[in-house]
Amino acid sequence: MRKPSIATAPIAQKIEADPLNLPNAPAPNTTETGTRLGPENRYRSLYRQFYVDPDVRNAILGIREMDKLDGRVKMIHSRVARDVIKGGLVMQLAKPNAAVSAAWERFRKRCQLDRPEKLKSHARGLVMEGNLPLQIVVDDRNNVRNLVRMPTETIVPNVDDSGQFSDVSNAYTQFDLVTGEPASCFALWQLHMVRFDADNFDDMGALGRPFLDANRTTWQKLRMTEEDLVIRRRVRAPLRLAHVLEGASAPELETYEAKVINKQSEITTDYFLNKKGSVNPIQGDSNLDQVADIALLLDCFFSGSPMPKGLAGYTDGLNRDILEDLKRDYFDEIDVLQDTLAFGYQQAFHIDLLLKGINPLDADFSICYAERRTETPNQAADRALKLQALGLPPDLIWQELGYDPAYINEMQEHQANKSNPYPDDDVAPDPKVSQIKITPGNGRKGESGTSIRNR
Repeated sequence: MRKPSIATAPIAQKIEADPLNLPNAPAPNTTETGTRLGPENRYRSLYRQFYVDPDVRNAILGIREMDKLDGRVKMIHSRVARDVIKGGLVMQLAKPNAAVSAAWERFRKRCQLDRPEKLKSHARGLVMEGNLPLQIVVDDRNNVRNLVRMPTETIVPNVDDSGQFSDVSNAYTQFDLVTGEPASCFALWQLHMVRFDADNFDDMGALGRPFLDANRTTWQKLRMTEEDLVIRRRVRAPLRLAHVLEGASAPELETYEAKVINKQSEITTDYFLNKKGSVNPIQGDSNLDQVADIALLLDCFFSGSPMPKGLAGYTDGLNRDILEDLKRDYFDEIDVLQDTLAFGYQQAFHIDLLLKGINPLDADFSICYAERRTETPNQAADRALKLQALGLPPDLIWQELGYDPAYINEMQEHQANKSNPYPDDDVAPDPKVSQIKITPGNGRKGESGTSIRNR
């Protein structure tokens, strides 16, 4: 077990000074009473003192097996993670703040959050395991050096009978599944647990569930039926022949049988008799095209997945308008996953600012993904133009498109000075303002159309 090389007590003292820095920490001196646990979870903490939750571990191992054996499951996990991280992470500031912007750029590079492969690994882990335990690693210079993804099946939350952390300095324990002994302990600020679809968000001991958790039984039935289909085709599809050699002796029949069998495949298609008769063909099964049971299980499987069946290539009989509606629902799921992941990164950045003496609550900012929706460039530009026609401030429009308004304004000023022969002159030409008009019902499927006039 690797132990920390620097003392964590001074770091914890800075972070835990304000309860708002740890949103999941129990608040003292409140009117809350009762328990957050359901009756089936009353004795959960007793079992977790000795080992990890077996239900959580079995679910995660089952999903990993599905991802390893079935290309459809792997494609669902990979495509959802790809759509979630599209565009990367950006920080949006309500008003320019040079210190916070510089701290974010350094934080993003140190933690390698500018690399799509790491963002995809985190998003894929959240979809497959239902949780993303992010260990916040701090170096000796009080910098958040890295965000390490920990294996969910080894992490146990240390909560009391009311569903809250009993000690924020020992909020999570990691078990060594080989020895069964605790391997490491984490304070609440050291490990941020990103949970997806937890049974009770306010119950800190309730972990999230994998997206395809409830589909495991359907997937097993689908795989079994597909294997049965292949076996049935190999056994029942070939044409069979009955060879009748009238009056042949046993040695003659064996010699003829051996000669024919040497030329046939693995499946027995020839039968030999030494009684009166003829060689008659026996037709194979003529109902091998009846696969309605597989189609039913396939529909059941994709109905419980975030991605529509049409996006996986099963487009037989699927109407385009229905597919568009299913895609909108799919993109809504992507938005929820983006918000869930982005809050985890924002919490880690809060800690990085606190260690630098910057109060994150004073800086009005948010961490989000650049592209909230999976749109084409034309759709994104059309949405921005419509927002501009409605009179929204330019900075708000840039935020809606996933850009940092402070960075855009800085680049616009730099570009203006670059093309201006007198950059120090205070007199600047007025920019041309385009006239944008919106015509209701003039777009595709009854949507509003957009027209632009530059003169």
